[in-house]
Amino acid sequence: MSIQQCCPPVEIDSSAHQSRATLFKALGDPHRLAILEKLARADDEVCVCDFTAALPLNQPTVSHHLRILRDAGLVTCERRGTWVYYRLASDVAKRIVDTTQSLLPQRVLA
Repeated sequence: MSIQQCCPPVEIDSSAHQSRATLFKALGDPHRLAILEKLARADDEVCVCDFTAALPLNQPTVSHHLRILRDAGLVTCERRGTWVYYRLASDVAKRIVDTTQSLLPQRVLA
């Protein structure tokens, strides 16, 4: 016995879901959001030691959060001696907006 469907099946293109999920996962932590906010408000790049001092986390945990942000393409970094300096990726705001708009049709956002 087959179950009758109420409407035609919905087609889902999941080819971009992994990169979208990576982006939203990176944004889904309060400490990572604090890091992004600090970078967005900074006039220049920020040293990893500044995040360690500003967050209630130890250095390995801060580095873990920064790696997730880097892997998602939200931040870039440059090593100078023993310190690493971070800044927002140049296209971070556009990527977040584009990803959100690609998931939610304009009629939903209006």
